[in-house]
Amino acid sequence: MLQILIIDDDKNIRRYLKTILLTAGYTPICAETADEALHIMETNNIALIILDIMLPGTDGFAFTKLLRDCKNDIPILMHTAKQLPDDIKTGFLAGADDYMTKPFSPNELVARVKAHISRYDTLTSKSGDVITVGKLMIDKDAHKVTVDGKEISLTAKEYDLLLFLAENPNHTFSKEVLFDRIWGMDAIGDVSTVTVHIQRVRDKINTENERYIETIWGVGYRFNI
Repeated sequence: MLQILIIDDDKNIRRYLKTILLTAGYTPICAETADEALHIMETNNIALIILDIMLPGTDGFAFTKLLRDCKNDIPILMHTAKQLPDDIKTGFLAGADDYMTKPFSPNELVARVKAHISRYDTLTSKSGDVITVGKLMIDKDAHKVTVDGKEISLTAKEYDLLLFLAENPNHTFSKEVLFDRIWGMDAIGDVSTVTVHIQRVRDKINTENERYIETIWGVGYRFNI
């Protein structure tokens, strides 16, 4: 059974989440702190993390950012009583894949867990220097992008933007961060060019059934798997 890591310092919440996941057929593993969670991750194959924000020591935001900075793209589902838009924005900017506010129903939690694990495990495969997501393929060696076998013509910046997002799936990046990463901090222009380039890339790679780049309103953009 798939292992789900629960990180929460409230024993009652841990017990509640553990019961829900056991009933749904998962193997829950619990941790009270971020440090304990890191030790667990060293010796277990974790499929998804359910993470509280208010933790002793390293909080949920900092823990998420730590994993993303280390190129760990395991799905992270934050759950918290914090419901302010700024808190939700901070969670997504740190690299969370989803954000649930307490209280929530068992059915909602299980549905979200299943959705994120499915996307992470079945829709993306990486082999060498080729990234494949659905009908989209990015061949980094050949500097070529195809959709359903048809080569797509991208400008240099459009390609760089798509590749950066595809190499960091399920992470939300603000327009400011994308501008700095792709155009450089000393580039002439402003972040509005990111919006223009995102739309151009979408127009070229989207199909009737697949939309790869999602807008997180008020936060930025992320490449969905």
